[in-house]
Amino acid sequence: MKIIVLGGAGDVGSRTVEDLVLSPDVERVTIADRNAAAADKLAATLRGRGAQIDVHPLDASDQRALVEAMRGHDIAASTLGPFYRFETKLASAAIEAGVDYTSICDDWSAAQAVLTECDEPARRAGRIVLTGLGTSPGVTNVGIRYIAGQLDRIRRVDVNVFQPLNAGGGEAVLKHMLFIISGQVAAWREGKQVMLPACSEARIVEFPRYGRIKVWNMGHTEPVTIPRFISGLEECNFFMGFGRGAGLVVWPARRGLFGSDRRIDLVARLMAPLERLTSGREPALGAVRVDVWGEKGGERVHHMMCGIGQMREATGLSLSVGTQMLARREIVTEEGGVYAPEACLKPEVFLPAVKAKGIEAYEDLAMTKPIL
Repeated sequence: MKIIVLGGAGDVGSRTVEDLVLSPDVERVTIADRNAAAADKLAATLRGRGAQIDVHPLDASDQRALVEAMRGHDIAASTLGPFYRFETKLASAAIEAGVDYTSICDDWSAAQAVLTECDEPARRAGRIVLTGLGTSPGVTNVGIRYIAGQLDRIRRVDVNVFQPLNAGGGEAVLKHMLFIISGQVAAWREGKQVMLPACSEARIVEFPRYGRIKVWNMGHTEPVTIPRFISGLEECNFFMGFGRGAGLVVWPARRGLFGSDRRIDLVARLMAPLERLTSGREPALGAVRVDVWGEKGGERVHHMMCGIGQMREATGLSLSVGTQMLARREIVTEEGGVYAPEACLKPEVFLPAVKAKGIEAYEDLAMTKPIL
């Protein structure tokens, strides 16, 4: 298989590239990034260790250049954010180039837009667009699909994420964080999508290893895609917390201080140097907890999935695994269109594959009972 990784020289993208290069079924990996120097440096460390490596300097604002860069590959895998600016553009370019597309898109509005704008073109072209293929969304979605398969009916899903402010990721992650805590965000209540002010709801959630942490409602893709692809769902929520220092971003967000692209760009630039002060240290681990309520044998039941991990590792490796599954057609559909992981990937294949790379999901907070 031949795979081009958009944003492949970045924090998460480079981890995807590293794993793809060492994967036996991968013939060629193209690192596409506007930072040609970083891409060349990454390529130099990997050449001769597995798949052939190419470097393609790329400006994602140039649609024609995107299409031409993707041609000749089997799949374009994207870690290029912020996704609220790039996802539909990248997916559209992949469809035009005649390649399948995967991404770690985690912005709710981007997921909604790509489902609305690209599904019919992808179906006509016979191409598969798989959006939200990271940790959350990604592992969370496939885990929810797996749990739903154990129940007669699924009624409610809550996805809770703890991402410490020193989890790494660079400026694109900062922009994503500022975006999802701003303005109106999607949730699923009483069987329909509703829009709520970001950070208008708060709760305390117990996470593995970290214990009780305050989280707020934010704008992620799970409440957009999961009700679309898992029928009968009455409620789906996404909550995230940052732990120590959360008030420094939540307080101004609730007052509308990050309410435009221009403001987000400015604040991200101001915050980026602070992140770089900790760049020599190992990024902190985050945690995920998913709660699913439903029915089994006429009884109300509750299942939980949780785990911990480093954002770069968990997200980059999940993208690599899912992209290879799509290339091998280890998926539940052959029909073109836009899908999320819960609609496309087989849990019994995906979850053991990411587990083999150290990304493990558990059904208890003590992390003693693996999901699979």
